[in-house]
Amino acid sequence: MPSVAELSTIVPTVQGLLRGTTEGGVGVWRGVAYAEQPVGDRRFLGPQPLRPWDGVRDAINHGPLPPQGRSFVGGGRDDPKIRDEACLTVTVWSPDVSASLPVMVWIPGGAFVYGAGQLQLYNGSRLAANGNVVVVNVTYRLGVFGGFELGDLGPGFDDNLCLRDQIAALQWIRENIGSFGGDPTQVTVFGESAGATSVLALLASPAAAGLFDRAIAQSPALPLIADREARARQSHAFLAELGVEADEVKALPQRRLRRAAGTLQLASVAHTPTLAYGLTHGVDLLPHHPIEAARRGAVAPVPLIIGTNSHEASMFAWGKPPMLPTTAAGVDGFFARWAPDARDRVLAAYPDFPRRRALVDFGSDAMFGAPTWAFVDAYSADAPTHMYRFDHTTWTLKALGLGATHGSEIVHIQHSYSSYLGRKLHPLGRRVQPSVGRRMQRTWLDFATDGLSEWPRFDTRTRQTRVIRSTRDVTVSDPDALRREAWEGVF
Repeated sequence: MPSVAELSTIVPTVQGLLRGTTEGGVGVWRGVAYAEQPVGDRRFLGPQPLRPWDGVRDAINHGPLPPQGRSFVGGGRDDPKIRDEACLTVTVWSPDVSASLPVMVWIPGGAFVYGAGQLQLYNGSRLAANGNVVVVNVTYRLGVFGGFELGDLGPGFDDNLCLRDQIAALQWIRENIGSFGGDPTQVTVFGESAGATSVLALLASPAAAGLFDRAIAQSPALPLIADREARARQSHAFLAELGVEADEVKALPQRRLRRAAGTLQLASVAHTPTLAYGLTHGVDLLPHHPIEAARRGAVAPVPLIIGTNSHEASMFAWGKPPMLPTTAAGVDGFFARWAPDARDRVLAAYPDFPRRRALVDFGSDAMFGAPTWAFVDAYSADAPTHMYRFDHTTWTLKALGLGATHGSEIVHIQHSYSSYLGRKLHPLGRRVQPSVGRRMQRTWLDFATDGLSEWPRFDTRTRQTRVIRSTRDVTVSDPDALRREAWEGVF
């Protein structure tokens, strides 16, 4: 790796020159716009190409977060606080701008309501330094401005805005990453939760074809993708909630729009796990739900790592929000809406129901596990697929009775132990990195660089799955067989 003095921080892009900075021997460029900002007449439209500029534009400070409420993920002192609709930016980390290194593109999660690539939990500097790769974090529109479907309201409203933003960022990367020392023909997209859901949607979107070469999906929540008809009904309910016509929406203040969408989000728990915020299939950008696209062979057949955590829903069950079926009433409502004839068969796989552990397992499978199993069964027939289950539990999570809860693997892959959430999960992680973190980060980097030779490929005959534990990993054949078989046919 070159020394700090050798790193150039001024790089040429197609649109103009950018000046970054260096931190720990790694170059970093923050607040880099990848499209024209979606404000004014561009509100609720797909991203527009970025206009060129003269001179050198500073890329030292973070751009604003997308408008959102407070969340514990970005609660640290070093996390950006400014929120604005002008949020279409990336952060780039590079150890060597003169090289041609593999590129890893992070798509953050947050249920299409919260999150941003600038949060310290997702700091890509350690990935870049430890793996000699270029890391790009994408920030895209969320909530009512990106994760709430208004495409059926007519001219002036495009569908799947958050997915369109991600594709625009990948197109910017394809055009410009060479100037940062990245190889545009060796791009891995990876993300968690809504970010992982987006990764699978990118696999199924014709518009994203050829923009990446490998993919990693950590705990995808595929029920967050709904059909066009359901989203259309919701968009007209949105107009009714606002009490305006479609041509008046663009001029309304941010607070009023967010409040109306939030009201519909709360009402959507009656349809859980499909919620008001999310992606839409049945449109040109995303013709089919990713599970159906995989069954049709209508996906980009790139190598894929995909998996879930063993206690995904424990954090949700702890606070008892109605967004996941983690109560007995929630489970009953789920079956009444989705699969009334499957209730007895599925619940037989949870013999402790309705005790808490069974409710956590059910909620985990309803939102994360079962849809992922359905997708993997179809996708693995056409592309190299590696399946995992993350079981590692920190002593802090054990003390809270949460286990390997949703998102708890992120700090180990990013080595973001000094972030707000990282300090909560691993108070000593900044000084002594746990072995699970060293193993996971190395595996993710190896996959992005050369692929995986020691991790068995998943197929529906053996169902080889890597179980990631605290001190060592083991490969198990179909580790959740009873529950997986019970869910067959539901998704």
